[in-house]
Amino acid sequence: MLDLFELYFYEDCPYQDESAELLRLEGRGKMKIVSRENGTCACAGDLAEYYERKGLKNLNCLRDGQTFKPGDTILEAEGDLKLLFRFWRVSQTFLTLMCAIATKTASMVSAGRKANSDLMIATSRKTHPGSRVFELKAVRAGGGDIHRNSLSDSVQLSQNHLEVAGDLKKLRALKKIEIEPRSREEAFKYAEMSDIMLLDHLSPEEMRELGPELKKLNPKLELAVGGIEAKRIPEYAPLVDIIVISAPYYANPLDFTTKIERL
Repeated sequence: MLDLFELYFYEDCPYQDESAELLRLEGRGKMKIVSRENGTCACAGDLAEYYERKGLKNLNCLRDGQTFKPGDTILEAEGDLKLLFRFWRVSQTFLTLMCAIATKTASMVSAGRKANSDLMIATSRKTHPGSRVFELKAVRAGGGDIHRNSLSDSVQLSQNHLEVAGDLKKLRALKKIEIEPRSREEAFKYAEMSDIMLLDHLSPEEMRELGPELKKLNPKLELAVGGIEAKRIPEYAPLVDIIVISAPYYANPLDFTTKIERL
């Protein structure tokens, strides 16, 4: 399997660190990545495991889902000084992004479950290329769930599928079948064959009217809504079982700083 950290660090330093070479840096050092704000940790352990494989010693790292405050150390390692300088910037950037996703997810989960304690906040497949494995872990670290990991792990019949496939007949699958109807009529038509029905871009008023009618046809049906802004989660939370959202992936990076010292 491709080691993504190898790719990340090779991209930033394909040959040698010219600054470290100019200063002739040698010896051992210690590096700390420290937060300047509150948040929820994600993927520091993955980075620490990579460091260990490269001969650095992990002194401390926060666990997935662990909260932190300004001044807290997210990751601390020691070892070859040149290697620490090579890893510094990419490591800091990686953690500011993953922890931001976890923090944003945690905020959304908290907002939604105040209105519906059983609500699932599930993120979509709209991850950044080359980062999916970590971004999905970050969502889970924040208490969220994953709508779809990939095309290979679930069945979702979108409006485009319905446009091309035409009228659906009886469907059977080992996986849950999720259908995204194009109209109110299709919602009623396919309610009984669906395990999950994704109702995109409907207003809360429309959901309040349509949801109970669909569940009368199929009491086991789970209702999902997508295409909404994060700030509207509390409005939709009492009306659905699942909110599908991509916003955590685009959370503003958290503010971290890195300190390196010679041992």
